[in-house]
Amino acid sequence: MMAGPMPLFVAGMLFLSVGQRGAESAPRKAVTARLAAKWPATPLLLEASEFIAEESNEKFWQFLETVKELTIYQKGVSEHSYYDLLLKKAGQFLSNLQINLLKFSLSLRAFSPTIQMFRQIAALEPPPKGCNAFVVIHGKSTCKTNEIKKLLMSAQSRPKPYLFKGDHKFPVLKEPAVVVILYAEVGTKDFATFHNVLSEKAQKGEFVYILRHFVKKRSTEKMYLSGYGVELAIKSTEYKAMDESQVEGTRNRTEEEDNKDSEVQGFLFDTLTENHPDLKDNLKELKKYLIESSDNTEPLKLWELKDISLQAASQILSAPVYNALRVMKDIAQNFPVKARSLTRVLVNQQMRKEIEENQKRLHESLELKPGEARVFLNGLPIDLDLRDPFSILETLKIEGKAMHVLHSLGIKGDLPSKFMRLASQSQDASYALDIRHSAIVWVNNIETDAMYNKWPSSFQELLKPAYAGMMRQIRRNLYNMILFIDPLQEEAAGFIKLIELIYTQKVPLRLGFVFILNTDEVVDGNKDAGVALWRAFNFIADEMDIPHAFVSLFYMYRQVQDGRILSVDNVKRILYRQFPQADMEEILGPDSYYDDRRKAGAMFYKKTGLGPLPQALFNGVPFNRKEMNIAELETSLLKLVDTTEAFQRAVSKGLLHDHKDAVDFIMEQQNVVSHINDRILGDERRYLNFESPSVPIDVNDHSTFFFLDSQDKTFVISENMNYVTKQDEALIYPVTMWIVADYDKSDGRQLLSTALKHVKSSSHIRLGIVNNPTSKVTEDSTIIARAIMAAFVTQKNFHLKNFLGQILKEETAVALAAGTKIKKFFSPGMDSDALEKKYNTMGVDLIQTHQIFCQEVLKLLPGEMAVISNGRIIGPLKEDELNTKDFDLLETLTLNTAAAKIKSLIKEMGVDHKRGSNLVMQVNALLSSLPITDDRQDVEFFKDQHSVLKRNPELSEPYFDVVGVVDPLTREAQKFAHLFIVLGQVVNMKLRLFMNCRSNLSEIPLKSFYRLVMEPELSVGPNNFFPLPSGATFLEIPESLLLTLNMATPESWLVEAVNSSYDLDNIHLKDVEGVVSAEYELEYLLLEGHCYDVSTRKPPRGLQFTLGRRNNPFKVDTIVMANLGYFQLKANPGSWILRLREGRSEEIYEIFQHEGTDSSESQEEVIVVLNSFRSKTIRIQVQKKPDSENEDLLNEVTTEEEDSMGSFTGRTWEADLEKKMDVLNIFSVASGHLYERFLRVMMLSVLRHTKTPVKFWFLKNYLSPTFKALIPHMAREYGFDYELVQYQWPHWLHKEIEKQRIIWGYKILFLDVLFPLAVEKIIFVDADQIVRSDLKELRDLNLRGAPYGYTPFCDSRKEMDGYRFWKSGYWASHLGKKKYHISALYVVDLKIFRKIAAGDRLRGQYQALSQDPNSLSNLDQDLPNNMIHQVPIKSLPQEWLWCETWCSNESKAKAKTIDLCNNPKTKEPKLEAAVRIVPEWTDYDSEIQKLINRIRKEKTDRNPSHPKDEL
Repeated sequence: MMAGPMPLFVAGMLFLSVGQRGAESAPRKAVTARLAAKWPATPLLLEASEFIAEESNEKFWQFLETVKELTIYQKGVSEHSYYDLLLKKAGQFLSNLQINLLKFSLSLRAFSPTIQMFRQIAALEPPPKGCNAFVVIHGKSTCKTNEIKKLLMSAQSRPKPYLFKGDHKFPVLKEPAVVVILYAEVGTKDFATFHNVLSEKAQKGEFVYILRHFVKKRSTEKMYLSGYGVELAIKSTEYKAMDESQVEGTRNRTEEEDNKDSEVQGFLFDTLTENHPDLKDNLKELKKYLIESSDNTEPLKLWELKDISLQAASQILSAPVYNALRVMKDIAQNFPVKARSLTRVLVNQQMRKEIEENQKRLHESLELKPGEARVFLNGLPIDLDLRDPFSILETLKIEGKAMHVLHSLGIKGDLPSKFMRLASQSQDASYALDIRHSAIVWVNNIETDAMYNKWPSSFQELLKPAYAGMMRQIRRNLYNMILFIDPLQEEAAGFIKLIELIYTQKVPLRLGFVFILNTDEVVDGNKDAGVALWRAFNFIADEMDIPHAFVSLFYMYRQVQDGRILSVDNVKRILYRQFPQADMEEILGPDSYYDDRRKAGAMFYKKTGLGPLPQALFNGVPFNRKEMNIAELETSLLKLVDTTEAFQRAVSKGLLHDHKDAVDFIMEQQNVVSHINDRILGDERRYLNFESPSVPIDVNDHSTFFFLDSQDKTFVISENMNYVTKQDEALIYPVTMWIVADYDKSDGRQLLSTALKHVKSSSHIRLGIVNNPTSKVTEDSTIIARAIMAAFVTQKNFHLKNFLGQILKEETAVALAAGTKIKKFFSPGMDSDALEKKYNTMGVDLIQTHQIFCQEVLKLLPGEMAVISNGRIIGPLKEDELNTKDFDLLETLTLNTAAAKIKSLIKEMGVDHKRGSNLVMQVNALLSSLPITDDRQDVEFFKDQHSVLKRNPELSEPYFDVVGVVDPLTREAQKFAHLFIVLGQVVNMKLRLFMNCRSNLSEIPLKSFYRLVMEPELSVGPNNFFPLPSGATFLEIPESLLLTLNMATPESWLVEAVNSSYDLDNIHLKDVEGVVSAEYELEYLLLEGHCYDVSTRKPPRGLQFTLGRRNNPFKVDTIVMANLGYFQLKANPGSWILRLREGRSEEIYEIFQHEGTDSSESQEEVIVVLNSFRSKTIRIQVQKKPDSENEDLLNEVTTEEEDSMGSFTGRTWEADLEKKMDVLNIFSVASGHLYERFLRVMMLSVLRHTKTPVKFWFLKNYLSPTFKALIPHMAREYGFDYELVQYQWPHWLHKEIEKQRIIWGYKILFLDVLFPLAVEKIIFVDADQIVRSDLKELRDLNLRGAPYGYTPFCDSRKEMDGYRFWKSGYWASHLGKKKYHISALYVVDLKIFRKIAAGDRLRGQYQALSQDPNSLSNLDQDLPNNMIHQVPIKSLPQEWLWCETWCSNESKAKAKTIDLCNNPKTKEPKLEAAVRIVPEWTDYDSEIQKLINRIRKEKTDRNPSHPKDEL
């Protein structure tokens, strides 16, 4: 709308609007939702320090020095000013991009859990009274610095403290035995006092100094979080589900939301407000009038829906680029009120055509269909269903740091993006040995052995469908396993038996042995069982064939008892049995004819460089040490099938075809190496940071070198480095190696000499030297080092090599030490004068510089050796640890980790050879140091003129390349739009967003309003209030709609509503004045895990884990599912101990191994640290104890006493154990005030009809604060027990979107894990049910072996026959003679349910069916009925459930329960039906209401100043 005088029509409308409403307008109606952490606000300074700690430990301690007393500036300035000061201090250590990411991190409060984790650890010490800061020295604490010395004296007599992976360790070269832990708040005077003392003593090597955050004075402020979504979903009003007795809303005023760009009926109100600020209030009134006067929510006709997605895209793409994302956000997040206006938008036909062309290309390249969504960040796929804002922040930090370094190296424009695409290719965790060797004795050959004759031989078979993870039965040697074995080792028997098992079961695995035997020239096989085995094997192979020889070998080992080794008698016994006439002396004796190639195995083993025996290779890839035991090796075989996917890709690309030999193809891959060296191929890798300094540094000024930080020291060394190469011409070298040693020591000279030999044979490498002197640096102690350095500076390449060859000889060192002059070793053609002059004048400055570099950057002690290859540090090295073969391996490895591809890209830049070689080294180090990621993808569009929203970056700065694919009218678009807006404010971004629209829509694409709570930084509120609490605000929502509020939080958050007087499941704004506000709390973080039994390779169903602390071992517990061995536990940030649950779990099993935990694998105690909002997953392997191998966890009945501690489900456990007693366990779910009202009535009806003690189990996830506040009072009043159970929907299980379907899912999908093993039977009763009989009778009913019993639907009300869908079609044919059952009431025998894995079967079937939106329309009911043939249902007598909709009036008299089923014919509201159908319902309801009124009055009498509460 153009600026200038306000159009007459608008002015008139404003007058009309104001005139109609009068001077005083009604309060604005809105819905707001906020989410706070359970712990109090953490100081932003500490969160900033954790952000910097993730960048670098060195910068963390430098930052601490800068801010050690910063909190004194807090007094007298606003919180916002202090925040600005904090950012300024952090800016000394961070780039501009990192500062923006720090602001974003603080906005998300991303590091608050880390601070809280340290706070919890400090509480376990516990802190001495009255101390603001204190130190702990091996279990003894003090808050006085003058007591430290005394505690240090006796420290070593006490055990060392446990150190966590997240602890902050003061950087020193050598770690002493004593550990001092400081608990203090950074920035305070107390911290500064301690830090000054501790850092000085730690630098002197007196102790290890550890810092843990400790905030003495806890904040009283709530900490509001962001990084989640809030949805207002439109509910169907077909059946009235509101509790009108409780319609009340709070009258709080709401904060103004940034509601820009919202268009109503063609008016752009942001533009009008900007042009006419004096009419701001009137414009608000006009906007509200227009919204309310037009029925924007009237359903659209089918023809209006057809192109609505394309119409939305047209509107978005026609907006100015700077505003297009906001338009998209407004349309997607407010679609129900935007839909009508979108139907008037003309579709851009060029856009329509281009979208179709792009969709064809995306389907070919990414298998994307119209309507599907993807995001790529620098080519990395970002799945927003799995990635929360915290993991996106992590990705931004890693990618941003890398791009900043590339930019600092002069790599700009679109080049950083090209280099980043090489990053994922630079990682290959597994290396393979060439298995085409004659020392391998093959047991079988898949391609030629008769037993595999019937298998197909074409590689195309790999592309046919098969079960996931299955090894394909193809007549090709695709899977090859080789065992290196010493027959005389105790472990040999177990491995031989495993190979026999694999062989006899026709697993498609080619098996081979390498026997490592006695290599003496003459050996008597009658005295050496290994040699006897070899000779006997050769004899049988000669007489019969190799398969028979192996079968005999298997028989020999079958005789070996556990814990024993093979004997000569074992060999002879089998030989005698098979060849009774054979001459044993001729076969086994010293002159045996069958001794051929006995030494070959030992020679091959030595050449491979493999570690201690036994060793196993799969397709040449070695198993690691922890996998080399029988239990683990069996588990590891499951991993081997991963190679199938690689073979499938190769076949589909034509790289592997039927004319290709399978083994040759495997051995031609890049990961195949000549031999194994764990120092070179190991997983632990450290890289130099070659980032260029932000300010110029004089690289020749050695006097200031000591004061530089690590990366600047590296830069100086790199710039001053000189090199020797094979050829003399100037080239860009892809491999740069630095040899680090003391060249005045023989081992240092030997290492350099070995490296030089390699240089002379390779054209890819340049070699530089770093001197690491052993003793004090003087001219006398550095004679050879100075000579070498002087030669590197003054001599040309050819003469330098010759001189180095001479000077590195041991006789030269002896002669120099005896006083011989250096010039005696000069050779003809050298620039002798320059060398002699440099040698005599260079002094020791450069060597001292090298010494500092070695100690402070490389972390080497004086004299220690290392090799640095393209920035990767391998060291410290022992004498003779690397030979020329190892240098060859290192070069091959470096070239394979993208160095060759990096060189190609750098050559295109046209830089000189020295800078080019430096850049290859620097970029290779950077990319190799990045975490392993998914493969990066180049997403190209066919055309991008009309269908792609483009936003260009600032080209002078490094930028993120972001590609999005989205239909603007999808749930993904609701998130994407706001995410991209925030990203654009946080980082420099190149954005291409393709409108992947669906055409011919036949139903409303979006039925909700949505807000993503996420901002680029903390903001200031009115009156300079800081930080402004984050939250979601919904304004201008039509009052006629019935809405339900849903929180869309990260997977690992367990959130509950803690404060709202309004029914958040049924929000009807026309019944509200002012604001409906909802307060939520992050109650717990989720810890997920997977558990397997190493011997069976299966999940140990029913195994229980506990999570607690040393002083309280049993906080919560959980049960392991059969599905993926999955389990989940909940906890708050801190350090926790995971244990097997006392009782049968602990009696039968022990923890064998664990991954993803804080403690090392060797530690018996499994310590788990929760210190992040991101999800944490651990992997636990257990094994049965030796005396429990035949025990079954679920066989024995558990007693209440054994199992009183409970489940993950929400309980925290008391110390006293409940006694075994007769308890009626009733489970129910409810959401919304009306159903909670029904639930209370149902509870009372249960209690009135039984004398058995009752325990109610309620699903906590959706209960209102009102119900949770009332239930303890009801429990006391009526004498029942209750428990609020909770389970987070597992991320791997298909997630429902609608709240009602989620609740249905909870009714049926998690019955085996919701309740502790002690609960043997549980009865589910719908909230809207009234009980008229003793449910003990139902509990004790014999289910005849079925896991659960349901009541069939009534057939007696004949007028409803037309609505009985189960009588025809799918259900009639599926059920056959069985009945369709109703899910309003059912009894579950949990013992049988778990025993037959019913829960796992139900989840498996749900996973398969739920992908189809037309399946399981009544999820909780359809699923058990669908599975009736696999999980049998016991049909309960009809009187157990009467429902007026389906049952005749005559049968009502016998009803034991009455259910208020919906009536599809009359659609009568529930409340009216309850009062009409069940006379006693009103009495129960009145009784409970009286109790509520009484409780309110008591509370008001106790606390008159707060008359309102949740009740």
